[in-house]
Amino acid sequence: MNKYDIAVIGGGMVGAAVALGFAKQGRSVVVVESMAPQAFNVSQPLDIRVSAISHQSVKLLDSLGVWSVIESMRVCPYRRLETWEHPECRTRFHSDELSLEQLGYIVENRLIQLGLWQAFAQYDNLTVMCPERLQSIEFNDVNLVTLEGGQQFEAHWVIGADGANSKVRQLAGIGVTAWDYRQHCMLINVKTESPQQDITWQQFTPSGPRSFLPLCSVHVDGKELGQGSLVWYDSPKRIRQLCSITKSQLREEILRHFPAELGDIEVLQFGSFPLTRRHAQSYSNKNCVLVGDSAHTINPLAGQGVNLGFKDVDVLLAVTDQQEQLNDVLLAQYERARRPDNLLMQTGMDVFYKGFSNDLGPLKFVRNAALKLAENSGPIKAQVLKYALGM
Repeated sequence: MNKYDIAVIGGGMVGAAVALGFAKQGRSVVVVESMAPQAFNVSQPLDIRVSAISHQSVKLLDSLGVWSVIESMRVCPYRRLETWEHPECRTRFHSDELSLEQLGYIVENRLIQLGLWQAFAQYDNLTVMCPERLQSIEFNDVNLVTLEGGQQFEAHWVIGADGANSKVRQLAGIGVTAWDYRQHCMLINVKTESPQQDITWQQFTPSGPRSFLPLCSVHVDGKELGQGSLVWYDSPKRIRQLCSITKSQLREEILRHFPAELGDIEVLQFGSFPLTRRHAQSYSNKNCVLVGDSAHTINPLAGQGVNLGFKDVDVLLAVTDQQEQLNDVLLAQYERARRPDNLLMQTGMDVFYKGFSNDLGPLKFVRNAALKLAENSGPIKAQVLKYALGM
């Protein structure tokens, strides 16, 4: 029977990153994943699922030797960020404020995963089992892992990188604190009349935010056409209704409910998902370790989800680096470093989200005044931006 130092269940962005990091440390690693990422072709339409990748996440991906590969496929840098409720009360951020070339990048999730997977081949100590799924774990000093296909192996640590409904977390007996936001999020890829843009923006409304993330432009008949990802938060009933209409009808709804900054658009594709907050009551148990969405999910309001997952990876790799033995002391260090930060971000997004999710006159005045004050807060504003960028 094969025996590994690390078994990573889930080969998405965060799982692939932690697997690559442990392989780079010289540990024997196995990755279990049900579906490999589709190969890249420049003619492919952009995927619906994208992430706003922070400077700290880029730094991690670069340290793993994959950022240049991802960047060579397609990424969209953005330099400006704006958020507002009333158009006259805006908070604006610009990369120049921190002497940066960009605030971050909008990248398709699949391309981040693909760049990481392509690097797997560089390591003889990294094995991929795909397509496969976890069936059970027999817990001991060294865990016995059984896959649905019947294959078994032993692993000193089992990393749960298998998403919000993590089977690793369930099998390890780790509970979660969770609640439903009673809202759904619709993602809509559009072609924009405006050419390539370097800004991501968000407007708050009583029924939920409306957001724009820039995507790579396309050239048609010698003309540059911009593309963007729209994010529409609303009640489950409203989102289901929007998903059931034609693209031309959806375009009319978008033009009616999104701010004028958007301009005219053509709907390319769309999808939706419910919003739920989860936080694992522990990040490890029985030699099982949680990272990313398996440990915590967050309101996607500020696009911080995958960045928090990459922070988990960064810390887990830092506490285990140069350590011959993998033990509970290291896991305690990992949790002490990550739980407060994840909780702070979750709570901050909830306060922001709930604070803008109503139409009460006095509160509306206060929150718009706060946005106006934030715009002119100088060093405080810069510090908030640094934290969001992971600097």
